[in-house]
Amino acid sequence: MFDLIIRDANLPDGRTGIDIAIRDGRIEAVERRIEAETGSEISALGRLVTPPFVDPHFHMDATLSLGLPRMNISGTLLEGITLWGELRPTLTKEALVERAMRYCDLAVSQGLLFIRSHVDTSDPRLVTAQALIEVREQVKPYIDLQLVAFPQDGYYRGKEGVACLNRALDMGVDIVGGIPHFERTMEEGAASVEALCRIAADRGLPVDMHCDETDDPMSRHIETLAAQAIRFGLQGRVAGSHLTSMHSMDNYYVSKLIPLMAEAEINVIPNPLINIMLQGRHDTYPKRRGLTRVRELMAAGINVSFGHDCVMDPWYSMGSGDMLEVGHMAIHVAQMSGMEDKRKIFDALTINSAKTMGLENYGMKKGCNADFVILQARDPLEALRLKPVRLAVIRRGKVIARSLPRTSEVDLPDRSRSIDFGDPIYHVTNAG
Repeated sequence: MFDLIIRDANLPDGRTGIDIAIRDGRIEAVERRIEAETGSEISALGRLVTPPFVDPHFHMDATLSLGLPRMNISGTLLEGITLWGELRPTLTKEALVERAMRYCDLAVSQGLLFIRSHVDTSDPRLVTAQALIEVREQVKPYIDLQLVAFPQDGYYRGKEGVACLNRALDMGVDIVGGIPHFERTMEEGAASVEALCRIAADRGLPVDMHCDETDDPMSRHIETLAAQAIRFGLQGRVAGSHLTSMHSMDNYYVSKLIPLMAEAEINVIPNPLINIMLQGRHDTYPKRRGLTRVRELMAAGINVSFGHDCVMDPWYSMGSGDMLEVGHMAIHVAQMSGMEDKRKIFDALTINSAKTMGLENYGMKKGCNADFVILQARDPLEALRLKPVRLAVIRRGKVIARSLPRTSEVDLPDRSRSIDFGDPIYHVTNAG
């Protein structure tokens, strides 16, 4: 007797016509035509059933704050940082919690059930940490939320950066963050990487640093981060986010850097929407894209996952909480348009990001948590192209969000019909 069976599912690995049996919030069987009693059934009707989407890089303390205290007129990273610095002293715990909870509601509707959020620790009041720790507890039944202690103004450059970051960790923030390229000098940036990795090693915590979010090819803190990860025995527990300077580095240096990153088992988190928006701002033409070297990093066996980063905040006036929008942009900017490329992009939104976050029992195998999204698409390639409706979002075997399929009624001479955007007649299979 099962609690739920999902019938006729297509899986991300290419299997079709699969049944998924669930009991006590776990997957009990994944196979064709499961003959068993069940409390309820959902027919996927040949649509894609995938593990939930995972966002390993987000700023929930800033989300939905667009226009406060004013708009980012230049659209640049530095003006966004300035605006956040103006807004930060006015933040209240109540307002932070309210905005974060609204975003979490949106995330659930998009099938996004795992989020790693950076928490600005530069304000000695630490209201951001207080608020997001509260949110982490509130959303625990349906979203796994990890928090990174992030010294936005710089670990050394910020007035109380060192003390505030340690206080945030003492409060229960999960991960050690940093921003070495924003320190006053390259030397202080390198010193901050060493100090923060030492803290992580001493406390037994992971590391996730904003690293080299710049067009400057001489910003090479990722090299220091990889070396310190090896020095402190943090292999596999360190993430380098953004890494946009790698876009501008010469190929010889990168040929040395990537093997070092692989040796350190660095997790790489590009943010395609924000990277393509903010980088190359000092260029006329040709204008750099700014996204790090996704294809080359993947080819070296490095775990690459994609983050949404921002939604309607001082840095980015757009965003939807839809990780497929992130992947859709990555296909274009990284020029990864082949079928196998797109499968890798989809993995970077799911299983790769789950690895970055160290998630347990994530996936579509027996024994994994019964967490799924049913999409109005047949496979990962269609999902990335269409950014389709989430027909059902399931957490531990229970449906927590539903949407109606996207359809349209067309009334044309001799062509009146109903169009289902998940209908196979509108899709091409076995094409490159």
